[in-house]
Amino acid sequence: MKELFRKHGFREASYYLWRSKFGGMNVSDAKRLKALEVENTRLKKLLPESMLENEITREPL
Repeated sequence: MKELFRKHGFREASYYLWRSKFGGMNVSDAKRLKALEVENTRLKKLLPESMLENEITREPL
C-alpha cells in the first residue's frame, strides 16, 4: 500500500481519512454527499445575511 501511495502522490493518512468518510459508498452516494455539503455551505452563508436584513428592516420601527 505504501508503494501505491508514493506512486500516486498522496499520504497514507489522506487515504485513511478518505476511506473513513466514503468507505461504504458508491459513486452516486458520494456525489450526493458532496452536493449536500455545497448546499449546506451556501445556506450557512445566507442565514446571517437574512438575519441582518431582518434587523435592518426592524430598526426604523
